[in-house]
Amino acid sequence: MKLKSLSIKDKGLFSKFLGLKKHELSVYSFENIYIWKGLFEIRWAVLKDNLCIFFKDKIGTFLYLPPLAKRQNPQVIKEAFEIADSLNNNKDISRIENIEEQDISFYRGLGYECKYKFADYLCLRTRLVKLKGNSFKSKRSCLNYFIKHYEFEYLPFSLRYKHDCMALYDYWMQERKTKNQDRVYLGMLADSRVCLQVLLNAFEGLELIGRVVKINKETKGFTFGFNLNQGTFCILYEITDLSIKGLSQFIFWKFCGELEGCKYINIMDDSGLENLKTVKLSYHPIRLIPDYIAQRKDESSFS
Repeated sequence: MKLKSLSIKDKGLFSKFLGLKKHELSVYSFENIYIWKGLFEIRWAVLKDNLCIFFKDKIGTFLYLPPLAKRQNPQVIKEAFEIADSLNNNKDISRIENIEEQDISFYRGLGYECKYKFADYLCLRTRLVKLKGNSFKSKRSCLNYFIKHYEFEYLPFSLRYKHDCMALYDYWMQERKTKNQDRVYLGMLADSRVCLQVLLNAFEGLELIGRVVKINKETKGFTFGFNLNQGTFCILYEITDLSIKGLSQFIFWKFCGELEGCKYINIMDDSGLENLKTVKLSYHPIRLIPDYIAQRKDESSFS
């Protein structure tokens, strides 16, 4: 089976398969697949009307998503594992990531071991816009401070801001590094930068919505997101100058306020990091959406 390298031209095909079922995890979007091209070699194939998406890095190859189709096919899953095995020196690496909770019983019924990975945080949009009650008191305070003390422009993203956004990310990343030396967190910051560069380079070919905040003609904040499904919008990036009190609360509140057609806001997972967990919980999600990994039971665990 010859695998094809992912191209921006594949968006239509991917969107067709991704749209066969309603998905709640943020990974089930072309945008959130494509931006990983800077870190993984992404290849794909259609097996028996199933779209199989493989990610490969220096460690090995795995399926980024379960085979996408109208109906799950055990034979396709078996063949997908065999393809990954053929590309890996160690078959323990072969696995399927980002399996949704409703499919766990199917995979376990086939004899696969399913392990919890992370969970996406799902928020009610109206709560994020109204910010009512004591639970949002600190958010309201920061938001009001920013509006009162700064003259700003809130603008649609365009490619003229591309270099400004990368420069702001680099500044933001250095500030974050001084406050948190956790090795996993530092690696995530670097990976996120690579993904942002891919996003900006391919922006015109992706279905993303972006906004920037300018203060004194300088870009001090930006955010990007996409429609995940009918009724749910996913916030993919939000980066602000950390020295400007209330800016992060403002850009998030303002962006959510524009998304009137969406009932929910998915703010993605916390990557297992306590600092991110604290931030995401501060927006009081109404539900956590679990994410699982499937591997064969007779294989040793992978890291």
